[in-house]
Amino acid sequence: MAAEDPFGHRRGSALVRVLDAAGAPLRETDVVVEQVGHALGFGNIGFDLIDLADGRGVPDDEALAVDWLELFNTATLPFYWGDFEPTEGAPQTKRLRAAARWFGDRGVAVKGHPLVWHTVQPDWLRTYDLDGIEQRLRSRVRREVSAFRDVIPTWDAINELVIMPVFDRDDNAVTRLAWNRGRVAMAKLAFEEARAADPGATLLLNDFDLSTAYECLIEGLLEAGVRIDALGLQTHMHQGYRGEDEVLAIADRFARYGLPLHFTENSLVSGALMPADIEDLNDYQVDDWPSTPEGEARQADEIERHYRTLVSHPAVESITYWGITDRGAWLGAPIGLVRDDGSRKPAYDALRRLIKGEWWLPPTTTRTDAEGQVHVSGFAGDYLVRSGVLSAQVRLERGDHDARAEAWLV
Repeated sequence: MAAEDPFGHRRGSALVRVLDAAGAPLRETDVVVEQVGHALGFGNIGFDLIDLADGRGVPDDEALAVDWLELFNTATLPFYWGDFEPTEGAPQTKRLRAAARWFGDRGVAVKGHPLVWHTVQPDWLRTYDLDGIEQRLRSRVRREVSAFRDVIPTWDAINELVIMPVFDRDDNAVTRLAWNRGRVAMAKLAFEEARAADPGATLLLNDFDLSTAYECLIEGLLEAGVRIDALGLQTHMHQGYRGEDEVLAIADRFARYGLPLHFTENSLVSGALMPADIEDLNDYQVDDWPSTPEGEARQADEIERHYRTLVSHPAVESITYWGITDRGAWLGAPIGLVRDDGSRKPAYDALRRLIKGEWWLPPTTTRTDAEGQVHVSGFAGDYLVRSGVLSAQVRLERGDHDARAEAWLV
């Protein structure tokens, strides 16, 4: 008996009737069919390419952009309030809009991260009382979602809410507000203000705490009527790969809410692992954390296993890796897919073999039948049908195996 395809639920097929510009079927004609896009979100942070998009990049950024665009179709851009608006009333809107447009022009969907978070807060916010903090937080959410409505359709509406009211690493205004108002009120603030600014936006609840505390929070928010479009799950694995069984168990636990799952922050180390007794990853401080040949081999194996596991789970709609390069990586860890010098690690090649290899249909010549029809099958996403200089794009939907479509070649 043939083994069951673990990715069968990701595939679709359609009988496509190929028409010329006049609407006549192309009968018994050779056409080329090729995949041009995945429906599943394969993402990375776009932080390293903001300068390039804004016209201030260096030549190394152009090479990095080639590697980035070869693999990924969704980009996360930073909206950390303290960096975005270090001076009250002077947000970095123009710069981030340039980055969002740069990605959008290249067919990349963009997510803003995050609208509400207690970390990286502007110092000036602490000068206000609770009502003043809330007023400015509401205005900040409305302003960003409104200003980027045409270029950013997805937002982490609120980030790490589980710990927000009790966060004690620094004095910040948002934690103070969350302690006073409560978690449900903070979530309502974030989701309702963002929804009012863009009713069509996809809004996520995002957290690193994947314990039952997060489950209780989700249940409480749903019972309170907070409309959550997707659940964000962070899996930074600086202390070692969680393993297929644990990752699947996490996905199963959160899939029971019937919401799409976005694995928003994934990382795997290509050097020495962080000690297991470190509870807060931010507590680990080293002067140099190099990538090693042994670590790179391990990272390549683990990233393939991790992505195969996530793609096999039907609730997963998006997977974002947290860094294309080791240059400036979070905590200085060697978690990138390319090294400081721009050369690709084995993990990059392993991921490419999946996204643009095993899960991708290359240009394939096939022949239409007497009715001008051709069968197209593959991972859900966008496909191009070409005949000579004429072409048309068709969409394969996930799980749809009886679809019929028309491709008007123009």
